[in-house]
Amino acid sequence: MKTLAWIGVSAVWLLALNAPMALGQPNPYTEASNWPVVNNYRALGSVSDVYPDSAGIVWVAERCGANSCAGKLGVEPIIAFDIESGRVAASFGAGLFAWPHGIYVDHDGNIWVADGRAEGGVGRQVIKFSPTGEELMRLGQAGIAGNGPNQFSGPTGVVVAADGSIFVADGHDEGANHRVMKFSAAGAFIKAWGQLGSAAGQFNVPHALAMDSAGRLYVADRDNNRVQIFDQEGNFIDQWTQFGRPSDIFITANDEVYVTDNQSNDARHPGWMRGIRVGNVRDAVVTAFIPDPAFDPLVSEETSAHGLAVDAQGNVYGAEVWSQSLKKYLPPH
Repeated sequence: MKTLAWIGVSAVWLLALNAPMALGQPNPYTEASNWPVVNNYRALGSVSDVYPDSAGIVWVAERCGANSCAGKLGVEPIIAFDIESGRVAASFGAGLFAWPHGIYVDHDGNIWVADGRAEGGVGRQVIKFSPTGEELMRLGQAGIAGNGPNQFSGPTGVVVAADGSIFVADGHDEGANHRVMKFSAAGAFIKAWGQLGSAAGQFNVPHALAMDSAGRLYVADRDNNRVQIFDQEGNFIDQWTQFGRPSDIFITANDEVYVTDNQSNDARHPGWMRGIRVGNVRDAVVTAFIPDPAFDPLVSEETSAHGLAVDAQGNVYGAEVWSQSLKKYLPPH
């Protein structure tokens, strides 16, 4: 029975509300309590992305206690949390970023950060750091937007292939390039593909990247409400729409795929709930769903993950921009 609280909610959304269970998509995860522990550090701002390393650390890209690092030259937005305790283990990056967006840890433990906007002569770059925070490489031109071979309009995410090739999603905000760029391991431009559109190989806000065990590249084509899949030369392979409106993608070593949707609502993607959908790249079937606990189809974003990651123990991490928080979800045991 529906209560009076349901009056005025679209019938399409009501169907979507029941869909996760009706389609065999339960939520087997439990949110961890008292994690992370930031009491003795500082309040988190908009947490944009998260990525685990192999040493028991979860690296986070956060926006300097606000939703921008502009004017916060002494605040370090790249933070390492201990996976078990949730306590801050390290931090760095003060004065280097305008608007941290995507974070990635490669096989050598190096940390890559995509800075999606510009302010005060910094931003619109991808910066590579060692595990101790030493700067190793920069792609793009600091504070400058462009569509050249070493320029970005709004880099959102980065991933590194087994041979060291670097892939960057470039396409945040109005007037963006809406493309994927490929660089050599040394940072030399190789190629780019994509433009604004909805056909195969076109993008509307390529918002994040991931790679499976076979080296296929997955693009969160967010404003087209789909995931696109390519080989490493940019040849289109497939697209998925069953994972919602994707803001981020994470693929484990076993090819389990996690896709977070923090934007679906009646205006942007009617009939879909916000949350994290789980499946496997081999069959692309959604098998589990971690819902936004405060979902309202009439608002834009609430307590849903903008970025996500999964550690070796199967714990799922959600980086939330709007609630300015980092969540940890424990798998069933």
